[in-house]
Amino acid sequence: MRTNRSASVAKQALEKGVKCKTHFTVTPGSEQIRATIERDGQAGVLSEIGGVVLANACGPCIGQWDRSGTDGKKKGEKNTIVTSYNRNFTGRNDANPATHCFVASPEIVTAMSLEGRLDFNPMTDELTAADGSKFKLSPPSGDQLPSKGFDPGLDTYQAPPEDGSNLSVNVSPESQRLQLLSPFDKFNPKTYEDMTVLIKVKGKCTTDHISAAGPWLKYRGHLDNISNNFMIGAINSENEEANKIKNRLNGTFGAVPDVAREYKAKGVNWVVIGDENYGEGSSREHAALEPRHLGGRAIIVKSFARIHETNLKKQGLLPLTFNNAADYDKIKPDDKVTLLGVDSLTPGKQVEAEVKHSDGSKDVIKLNHTMNATQIEWFKAGSALNRMAMK
Repeated sequence: MRTNRSASVAKQALEKGVKCKTHFTVTPGSEQIRATIERDGQAGVLSEIGGVVLANACGPCIGQWDRSGTDGKKKGEKNTIVTSYNRNFTGRNDANPATHCFVASPEIVTAMSLEGRLDFNPMTDELTAADGSKFKLSPPSGDQLPSKGFDPGLDTYQAPPEDGSNLSVNVSPESQRLQLLSPFDKFNPKTYEDMTVLIKVKGKCTTDHISAAGPWLKYRGHLDNISNNFMIGAINSENEEANKIKNRLNGTFGAVPDVAREYKAKGVNWVVIGDENYGEGSSREHAALEPRHLGGRAIIVKSFARIHETNLKKQGLLPLTFNNAADYDKIKPDDKVTLLGVDSLTPGKQVEAEVKHSDGSKDVIKLNHTMNATQIEWFKAGSALNRMAMK
């Protein structure tokens, strides 16, 4: 475990009377890890140097922490986080796009917290002990796995009743954080005709761009509220700005969720056009739920991140890739897109898109999909949950 190696760095500091010079947090990835590092002493050692052990959760990795109560910066103020989390997209850790996040090993993060400087090199630089003497950290050490095995921790599982047929889930209609889901509409080939391009995304579009984390996660149980973060981080190819797209109904520019909501309210079906590896990053279900909830019908990109593509399928959205990646350039933000042959969707069979341009001209482009027979059943039913409810 890397926590062993971090604790070995912390022990060296404690022996010299040194504690952290910057805010230092420790996030157990699970109840098992929390219980294990507490039993074996690593949590105590890391706390002694000034570390704060947070709850068993994603925590600061997806912005679930009150950074404003520690060393937080105002939004737009440049600053740096050094973390051992495996994600460092813009704005991910604290919803501040000006925060620079550098990824390092847990032991390097621990060592750097002792000096509190970005230019500190624990392999060559010295620390100052409590008595004023100088010392260097020895290379960290630790077992790969806990010698006593993993401690499972507290068992918090609550088994459901054997017969739940008479149970109902009551959620207040005034709740801002919880909302019962309603089934998505079933497949209708007419909804794939003359679709408006909601946004043509330029460049990287991760699940963080599609559905931002941080403060938004308090709404993860309320689909309508969390949908207000849909695509707010994606770059619009039309103006190279984030969260500013043209509303084709009135010609004004607005936020992506607002325009999508107006389209849905007025029966305008829409499509998203994207670049390479669309949906990379966290396997965030809301990044697929939100476009479906807001009236999206299809996502057409150069390529998908695999997990996000599957999530789109589960929610009844049609994920398609350009057979020729250069066809991305043929679609303009003010085009209308009709998908031909979706009513006879078959595994391995291409779909054609008729793209109508504002000058009256047309292009027909070939699109690929990876839907298998079961996933096509989800699509026709409106979602995987809809299909399950039919059995």
